[in-house]
Parts: sequence; structure tokens; C-alpha cells
Amino acid sequence: MMEFLKKATEWMLEKEQEMADNCKINLKDVEKQIEYLQEKKEKLKKEYEDSIAELDHVLQRLEVVKEHAKKCEINQEKE
Repeated sequence: MMEFLKKATEWMLEKEQEMADNCKINLKDVEKQIEYLQEKKEKLKKEYEDSIAELDHVLQRLEVVKEHAKKCEINQEKE
């Protein structure tokens, strides 16, 4: 499905490029598309950064748990 969407988007962009080359495209429409995609990109970037931060937090906590588990294992071996 993603491959189809990529091809459809590429086809659409080629057609828009042809229209622009022939001065048959509305500049305001293109500017609106650019603005929309920039906003969407920023939203996705924020979501990505939030997700990465959460994963980093979980990984740090798991590293602490791992260290505590190692200590317990070492203490059990000594007994």
C-alpha cells in the first residue's frame, strides 16, 4: 500500500511540475500545500521526539533494574 501511495504522490508531483513549467498552476495552491506539509512534518517530528524521549527514559530505568539484578545475582553466588 505504501508503495502505491509513493507512486501516486510522485505522479501527482510530476503533473504539478508540468503545470508549473507551463504556467498553469496557482501559486497560492502550491504555497498552501507547502504550508500544510511543513505543519505535518513539525507535528510528526514532535511526536517522534516525544517517543524517543520516552524510550530513552524506559531504557535508563531498565539499566538501573539490570544493575540491581546483577547485585542480587552476585550476592546469591557468594552465599
